Amino acid sequence: MINDIQKDAETRMKKSLDALRQEFSKIRTGRAHTSLLDHIRVPYYGDDVPLSQVASVSIAEARMLAVTPWEKNMVPVVEKALAASDLGINPSTNGGVIRIVLPPLTEERRRDLVKVVRAEAEAARVAIRNIRRDANGDFKSLLKEKEITEDDERRAEDAMQKLTDKYTGEADQMLADKETELMAI
Repeated sequence: MINDIQKDAETRMKKSLDALRQEFSKIRTGRAHTSLLDHIRVPYYGDDVPLSQVASVSIAEARMLAVTPWEKNMVPVVEKALAASDLGINPSTNGGVIRIVLPPLTEERRRDLVKVVRAEAEAARVAIRNIRRDANGDFKSLLKEKEITEDDERRAEDAMQKLTDKYTGEADQMLADKETELMAI
């Protein structure tokens, strides 16, 4: 019983860190990387589909991405979706290839991105603490139903706290790494 609850909590904590990692990958640091466009959706025959399903994305230069739609008629649609995105980019079309030049980040924009990164990390830490709270509630329920002893509950809560500390520490490390990456020129 206790082991099942702990394994479930650990799995959920890992998923929280994965979600944080994914959110961090969307925040640009001035260098071009293809995951920057992963969240962009494009209208395609009545449905909104991910950009990766209608075009290939590649790195043309250090600060330039090249998006090549697989169908010629999709070029203006993809370009419009890129321009409307929250990334603040200005795509330019050259034949069948859409080029996206990433401007260098200003100091002010870097500081704004650090605030966003800190908020994302705090959300991940809160999610991890909520998982701990849920698991501790499950332990208390087992104690109430007399399925475990008070000593077992205390040991399980201590183990859950160590697990929580481990994963919040990983989130803090990811935050520190991303802040360093953002503030580097």
